[in-house]
Amino acid sequence: QVQLVESGGGSVQAGGSLRLSCAASGYTYSRYCMAWFRQAPGKEREGVAAIYTRSGTTYYADSVKGRFTVSRDNAKITLYLQMNSLKPDDTAMYYCAADPAPCGTTWYVTFNFSYWGQGTQVTVSS
Repeated sequence: QVQLVESGGGSVQAGGSLRLSCAASGYTYSRYCMAWFRQAPGKEREGVAAIYTRSGTTYYADSVKGRFTVSRDNAKITLYLQMNSLKPDDTAMYYCAADPAPCGTTWYVTFNFSYWGQGTQVTVSS
């Protein structure tokens, strides 16, 4: 059974930085699309960034390009999201997701992912 546990959320002022982590267990971690999604109150869950663990190919939402960086540590079986230049609009619950398939051009679609974490809250104040 695949388990994903997020950590690293918190409250920061606009312009600040946070680093989210997602510890994975229960699978070989060799060929998965792993992604970060976020959901703000009253809004739909949206894709933020993704990485294909085999090749390291990354994908980003336009709203976070140049500010966020997704990465993974194969040895620790951990996914990261480095978030810089944070804005109040980045405030949301952030979720880690994984699926045993390449990411592809539809990486941002929630139903493509089989496994989800419980989320970690990020709050950015102006």
